[in-house]
Amino acid sequence: MNRQAQAVVLFLVGGAMVHAGTTDLYLRYVKAGLQPMVVGAGAVLMVAALTTVWYERKHAKTGPADTEVHVHEGVHVQEEEAHVHREPRVSWLLVLPLFALILVAPPALGSYSALRTGTALQAPLAYPPLPSGDPVRLSLVDYAGRAAYDHGRSLGDRRVSITGFVALDGKGTPYLVRMALNCCAADAQPVKVGLTGRIPPVLQPDTWLELTGTYTGRLTKDPVNNGVIPFFDIARAKPVPTPRDPYDESWNS
Repeated sequence: MNRQAQAVVLFLVGGAMVHAGTTDLYLRYVKAGLQPMVVGAGAVLMVAALTTVWYERKHAKTGPADTEVHVHEGVHVQEEEAHVHREPRVSWLLVLPLFALILVAPPALGSYSALRTGTALQAPLAYPPLPSGDPVRLSLVDYAGRAAYDHGRSLGDRRVSITGFVALDGKGTPYLVRMALNCCAADAQPVKVGLTGRIPPVLQPDTWLELTGTYTGRLTKDPVNNGVIPFFDIARAKPVPTPRDPYDESWNS
């Protein structure tokens, strides 16, 4: 591609980033705290593209600068170096992924990835007092950390509400899962909670559920990495829409 064509592609890349950063689309790629960086980087790319177009047009108005005078055996020969390159049209296919980014929102990582990756649950640094409310609403990662490493002491007999998506292993064992991330979707890892109690009779993978119940001391090992998986005793379950931000960032906040 020539310079102006490159500028067009650069402008589209920047526009796609700004579009993603000003909508919920960016949450499919990075954590919520990086929104200003996504928008800022897109704006910088768009300004760079416009600057390139301005420079190329200004340069074109000055006329060809590649004219040289060569002296050979007393004869002056003026040669104009006109380099004309015809770029293949197929190179414009590079813009198709950009339109896909704008028009199609990729799904968040789900049960397929969760069952093929070991649980990323880590021992919390502290166990803050539970918020008020009945049931008390906790992130799945928060509940899992308290259940696995605090052995439920900070939970007591409180009724707890957690939300996540369903994953079923090869034996049909159900888990409630949230994908936790450090920076972006590329490093997302699952935190899994086993289910017991009043489990719904029909469960579909990747269905989002809000579960209300209590702590149970039951634990198991993740067959992928031997990590600890705590359980949750279900009293009530109801389907919910996929949340605006499907990833859980509380494990490293």
